[in-house]
Parts: sequence; structure tokens; C-alpha cells
Amino acid sequence: MNADSYKNGRLPGEFAPLARAYIPVQEAVTPAYESSEALSRGTLFPGLDLPFMNIVNDELDQTPLTELMAIDFVTDELELYLDTHADDSEAFALYQTFLALKKEAHERYAERCGVISQTDMLGMDSYSWLKDPWPWDFQNRGGN
Repeated sequence: MNADSYKNGRLPGEFAPLARAYIPVQEAVTPAYESSEALSRGTLFPGLDLPFMNIVNDELDQTPLTELMAIDFVTDELELYLDTHADDSEAFALYQTFLALKKEAHERYAERCGVISQTDMLGMDSYSWLKDPWPWDFQNRGGN
């Protein structure tokens, strides 16, 4: 074996295999965290809640933006779960519910606080992406 053999994707016999990855399949479970807690915990499923160094994030302040973020997070978590558990009809029904909630929350946020995605500007009279207030300035606008 010469010095350039690594460029061809081969390893010397004594070094292969370097490792074997094992990823256990997530068991079918009912999600137990509420959406805001799931966002701060980093998972919708308590069985996957393994905080790094036992440090748990504090829950985020409830604002229209964190509500939207939490619903988006739960939708994404359910989608990832369904990638490996496509036959779980209960999880799929919950996913459908959260897709509807996500659409409603997005529309409610855009109506109340302004655009949050490019498609919110469809049909607008002028470009308003950079106009104040920004989502994180919500508290400065006097209301919830």
C-alpha cells in the first residue's frame, strides 16, 4: 500500500473495519411533551430526552414567535418519527392536527406581527420584509 492509497477509498486490512455504527430504532410511543416544552427540551418524545451533561433548558417566554416556533418544532419531530414509523396512524393523525395548527399559527402571526416568510408577501402592495418591528421586538409593540 502506498502513501496515496487513501485517495482511492481503501484502507489496509489491519485497520478495517474502523467502527460499526449501531443506531437503535425508536420505539413507537405517544408524544408526551406539550409543544412549548418540547421546543425547550429539544424533543417531543420523553424517551429521547437525554440532556447533555444533565443540563435542561429553561422554557422560553411565551410570545407569538415562540408559539410558532414550538408548533413548527413539533411538526418537524412528528415528521421525523413518521419517517421510521409510517404505519403509526395515531402519530399521523397528530401530525395532521399539527399541520393545521401550524398553518393557523403562521397566518395569525403574519396578520398580527408582519411577514415571517417570503410567501407572506404574496399579493402585497410593496416590499415590507425589512420594515420594523422585527419578531424579537414584539415586547416593544405593547401587547401580546
